[in-house]
Amino acid sequence: MRVFSISGAQVQAGSSLPALLPDHGFIWIACSREVFQTELNAVQKTLEKLTGRTLVDLHVSDLLNAQLPSRFDYSSHYDLMVFRRLAQRPDNTAPKKDNGLPLKGGKRPGPPVLQRIDTSPVGFAVFDRVLLSVHPDDCAEREAYASRLLASTQVHEANDPRSTGARGVPQNPADMMLRIVSHMVDGYLDLRRELSRQLDHWQAELINPRTRFNRWDALLQARLALHQLEALCEDQRTAVQSWTESLDAWGVDPTSMAASEHELLKIRSRDVLEHIERVVQHVRRLEHNIETAVQMHFNAQGSRTNDIMRTLTALTAIFLPLNLIAAVFGMNFEFMPWLHTASAFWWTLGGMGAVATTLGLVFWRKRYLARTGD
Repeated sequence: MRVFSISGAQVQAGSSLPALLPDHGFIWIACSREVFQTELNAVQKTLEKLTGRTLVDLHVSDLLNAQLPSRFDYSSHYDLMVFRRLAQRPDNTAPKKDNGLPLKGGKRPGPPVLQRIDTSPVGFAVFDRVLLSVHPDDCAEREAYASRLLASTQVHEANDPRSTGARGVPQNPADMMLRIVSHMVDGYLDLRRELSRQLDHWQAELINPRTRFNRWDALLQARLALHQLEALCEDQRTAVQSWTESLDAWGVDPTSMAASEHELLKIRSRDVLEHIERVVQHVRRLEHNIETAVQMHFNAQGSRTNDIMRTLTALTAIFLPLNLIAAVFGMNFEFMPWLHTASAFWWTLGGMGAVATTLGLVFWRKRYLARTGD
């Protein structure tokens, strides 16, 4: 468990539950799902002490559910956001069975990048001055954003202009939640590059006429995983869109200082929604590219088969009159023209060669024997 007390541009990190709120600012309580389940009573007491309210039992179940899709819910005192991340696990860890992607024999087939995808959900309970986040065990996003948060404090102490704006310290729990969600969405970029590189390699193999593609099982599993990713991204978009719509219901005085913060939340929410839209579009584009590559592969195979059959048909047509001539002279008649002539054999061979050459030239001119691969 990690606890951060944020007051203005000052951030204090700790590992124990706080007893009081800062004079100006808010508290971020970040814990793993296992720790949250173990310390649930202590967390509930802390929330009641800091906010006067506790989490509803149904929302506690949502935060503990490792298979829950991305969703948004609210109560009269806090908002609940469950966001299913798209991240890459380390190479030496095994895939989880509850991360929303297909498994086969304990291992996920397909390209190596799909075998490292982790889609465990991250839950947020957003109070007015408290943010509670429940992460998977060893969540890299939590540690990465915590490091960025502490680094932004050091930048502020150095009077760096980057300490304000998007890189600065969040001003409220909702702002921090959106920044963490945005960080998780942006983490898909590395996954997108590697996945695109692998699928481009498969497309080149599918279209190359000199290679025999035999990775059909992995390709089909990759298509299935992309369908699953698209469904996960759709859930993400629905959750963030519901959150964005709920911001309009907040009663904020347009003349107060909170109006600018409220407007900033709307802008950041739309930015996160736009990033998710880009991810959805990219996943759909990858699906379309795979479908197109498979269709082009079978079209190329059909074209090569047609070329082979056309060549064999032309060769058969060339040798058909030669077989006819050989069959005529192979008849068992006692009296036949040229049968006892000394030069008949050579005249027959010459005629057969002339017929074969003439048909070959005609078929070549009609491109029945031409190479079309180039």
